Amino acid sequence: MSERQLERYRLRNVGFVFQFFNLIPSLSAFENLELPMLIAGADADERRSRAEALLESVWLHGKGYKRPEELSGGEQQRVAVCVALVNDPPILLADEPTGNLDSANAKIISGILIDLAKARGKTVIVASHDPTVVEAFPRVFHMRDGVIDRAA
Repeated sequence: MSERQLERYRLRNVGFVFQFFNLIPSLSAFENLELPMLIAGADADERRSRAEALLESVWLHGKGYKRPEELSGGEQQRVAVCVALVNDPPILLADEPTGNLDSANAKIISGILIDLAKARGKTVIVASHDPTVVEAFPRVFHMRDGVIDRAA
């Protein structure tokens, strides 16, 4: 694939959740959600409706106007999950999505990711060193020295 084709593929097929949120600080939570949809060509009504629905699904209804610095770490991570989902990709990759969260918020984020896989038929791949997060997922693979083996 060309670089352009790869960009388009990632935009439509892969959502990324990063450990450090990767939200644009000068944009509100709502605007952070709108940006990938704008790039994908969604119209204003669709962007608004999807952004509102996603924020509501992670208990952030009414906080869409806040910029990342005005949100807690758990709220920022929930916005980051929404950004990853906004173009409805079939695959979600999460790199240490709970690494900067307290245990209560880590449980919430893990639950959201598991629910997504079940309810929306998403393939969710999570990389984590947190044993509590690892225990929450139904299928676990371990990588040691570049070799993957399935855990019991």
